[in-house]
Amino acid sequence: MSFRVFAGMLIAAIVLTRAPAETMGVYFGTYTGGDSPSRGIYQATLDVETGALSQPVLAAEATNPSFLEIHPNGRYLYTVSESGGAGSVGAYAIEPDGGLRLLNRQPSGGSGPCHVNIDPKGTTVLVANYGSGSVCAIPIQPDGRLADPTGFVQHAGSGPHSARQKGPHAHSVNLSGDGRFVFVADLGIDKIMIYRLDAAKGTMVANDPAFASLKGGAGPRHLAFAPGGRHAYVINELDCTITVFAYEPTSGALTSIQAVPTLPDDFRGSSTCAEVRVHPSGLFVYGSNRGHDSIAVYRVDPSTGMLTFIEHATAGIKTPRNFNIDPAGRFCLVANQGSDSVVVFRIDPSTGRLDPTDHRITVGRPVCIRFLKRP
Repeated sequence: MSFRVFAGMLIAAIVLTRAPAETMGVYFGTYTGGDSPSRGIYQATLDVETGALSQPVLAAEATNPSFLEIHPNGRYLYTVSESGGAGSVGAYAIEPDGGLRLLNRQPSGGSGPCHVNIDPKGTTVLVANYGSGSVCAIPIQPDGRLADPTGFVQHAGSGPHSARQKGPHAHSVNLSGDGRFVFVADLGIDKIMIYRLDAAKGTMVANDPAFASLKGGAGPRHLAFAPGGRHAYVINELDCTITVFAYEPTSGALTSIQAVPTLPDDFRGSSTCAEVRVHPSGLFVYGSNRGHDSIAVYRVDPSTGMLTFIEHATAGIKTPRNFNIDPAGRFCLVANQGSDSVVVFRIDPSTGRLDPTDHRITVGRPVCIRFLKRP
């Protein structure tokens, strides 16, 4: 047998016996109806080595399942059904093949539910109702189903933006790492409302301090804590900034220490912000611009939490409603609501820069990206 033939056989054997690529499940919340090609929640797999995404498949039909959250045990998924009228929250069991089986639904306590989260112990679903400016707490039963809502808070007030701040608009709900505090970014009143959560009772009560204020007309939308919980980053939809807060875990207080623009100084078009993320390393922060169509990248000062601008990533981005970073911090997936697509960037671990890849899939009106992390 010649050396060339032997080498060819050896290579073939290695290829045939190579372990299959390690993958992670990814779910996409979407807008349905109108001219949207979407029919509900979609599921794909991410190759955690290459960043390649499989072709998405419909995991469950649903109406406007815009924002999703996955239970800490990896067995259940919860989603809002966003609409102009009374909203609802759906509970789904995650099947072995990634499909979703509807368990039940409960009212969200208001109109236009736009964001959902779960406390760290997996006992309570929390929902932000944008239309009515309210927050609802719904207990999770042992089988993953949702019980009747037990907690409700109605916001009040307005802001200086005549078109967007005539009343309260709760836009996201987040929790401290220990699950003691709930932080609700309200776009309509330029405040981060702070509540103490009683997870056993499924209720929320005003904290002291009760809120952290933003600049008038900022329009706070989403919030992300840094690893370790010493700092929080709030992206402001209306004035296109990110505000850096120092966080005091005993009292739940947020203290503003910096605000940075998300747009270039010479940008003259119309743009609004959407999502903010902190890299798992805590070294970088990212924010999305809709209009400028970019992801703004910042370096974090580890001692102060303050931000320094690095770059605007724009390749393949069109109306980035949401984006997410895989748990290992290797890839950034961007949901392009304006082009019915999801594109993948590789994250440079030393600089935080987003390097474009050729990986791109089609998803109708994508709004939210969530990774399935099995315990």
